[in-house]
Amino acid sequence: MNQELAFSRIGYVYVPTTQIDESIAWYTENLEFKLMNKFQDRGSFIAVLHHPHQNSIALLLIETRDKQSLEIIRNGKPYPIMAINCPDIEYTHKSMKDKGLEIEDLHTLGAGEAKYFYFRDNEGNLLEAAWSIWDPKDEVKEEFVKQES
Repeated sequence: MNQELAFSRIGYVYVPTTQIDESIAWYTENLEFKLMNKFQDRGSFIAVLHHPHQNSIALLLIETRDKQSLEIIRNGKPYPIMAINCPDIEYTHKSMKDKGLEIEDLHTLGAGEAKYFYFRDNEGNLLEAAWSIWDPKDEVKEEFVKQES
């Protein structure tokens, strides 16, 4: 029996910012997102950012006058609002550290099946860089492939 699904996948992640242009620059320069669109909606701007992989979800920066950095409190400790997969997490960790970004130490779970570290964006939202043996393999979107000269 071929049944319709009510939902197909997570479509967007919303992240607040009080400085949309600065946040766009931060995410594009530090996390390799690409600005796809910026428009006004209900009195403030929204920026749609994509990551290189074909099936990645969109990140929407939502401009707000209300400064409130996002993090989840898990058993009394800060926990990230989202994780971004890294094909080579050691490279990502070193690269972000070399840029002078404030990042936490790299942690390993189990017998090395997963690794992660936490960091904050320019607005203080807590994020996670993550790698695991279970991460899906994906193709890179054509518009992200670097043109060779």
